[in-house]
Amino acid sequence: MSLHLRLRRSGRRVAAIVRQAIHLQLLIALESGESDILVGGQAVMEGVMMRAPHSYAVAVRRPDGSLVTTTRPLVRPSERHSYWNWPMLRGLATLVQAMALGVRALRFSSDHALDDAPATDAPVEGSNAKGEVTNWAMVASIAFSLLFFIAFYKFVPLVAATEMQRHWAWFGGQIAFNLADGLIRIALFLLFIGGLALLPDIRRLYQYHGAEHKVVFNFESGRPVDVPNARSFTTLHPRCGTSFMIVIMLIAMALYILIPAHTFWMRFGVRIALLPVIVGLSYEVIRYGAKHSQSLFALMARPGLWLQRITTQEPTDDQLECSIRSLDEAMHLEKSQGGMLIIG
Repeated sequence: MSLHLRLRRSGRRVAAIVRQAIHLQLLIALESGESDILVGGQAVMEGVMMRAPHSYAVAVRRPDGSLVTTTRPLVRPSERHSYWNWPMLRGLATLVQAMALGVRALRFSSDHALDDAPATDAPVEGSNAKGEVTNWAMVASIAFSLLFFIAFYKFVPLVAATEMQRHWAWFGGQIAFNLADGLIRIALFLLFIGGLALLPDIRRLYQYHGAEHKVVFNFESGRPVDVPNARSFTTLHPRCGTSFMIVIMLIAMALYILIPAHTFWMRFGVRIALLPVIVGLSYEVIRYGAKHSQSLFALMARPGLWLQRITTQEPTDDQLECSIRSLDEAMHLEKSQGGMLIIG
């Protein structure tokens, strides 16, 4: 094997892992819905995942323009163990299930959206002969994504705030230090999702995110779900994971202020240890705010709606068609399992 071919394969392997890792970083921000609503969804690579209470489906647009789908039954965590429906725990269960579904959907979408290698090419490492992403490549993407999350959103803001404290005594106070840390974290998040929007494939991902929101709105309206009707709805949805991310960062800032920690590694440990608590509290805030639109908690989620102007873009008709197909497949499986399709 020539050096040129080996370098080419290595480059494609690294590019595939990084591309998946970027999509994994966006899973929460691009997810909408919760376990006790009728439908929710998530944008994936060149497609959309839609889920009903007991089923989910993924529809992906292949490079040749055709649509490929997969469906699976779904069991809520609270149906396995009732304690997962308790306040605080239900948010953690919902997030874990959403991430698990997101990884499965991303795996499926990667297998088909990236299947564009010429038939004469030998399979590159990290994919098989059909272009499907292998298990080790997905594991590498998940590991990279997790390390990136901890480094980018926990370690880097803490280092920056510590340096500010070192140069300006005013930042030595508990409130000032954690406000600085939190604002740096939010700024990094905004720069990350805004900068990614400049990449063509991420912009398409944001378009699929918009398509998912429009189709969910269309379904909830009771009108026939089709491209013209879906087109008339907004891309900004109150249950979007983008809002959830903003609330998580605001809740984290408040909790860190309340917990005394004065060394770098104590503060870093607190940030890791409190992740489950922050997720649980944030879920309850979003849940309450959705039911009480005039409450303070609802105001906390409003910046997420503004931010959706970045994470959702106007979709094309074929992207809406893909989202509708995903919803149809999920609903078909739901009906076959005796699901009730009544909109409250």
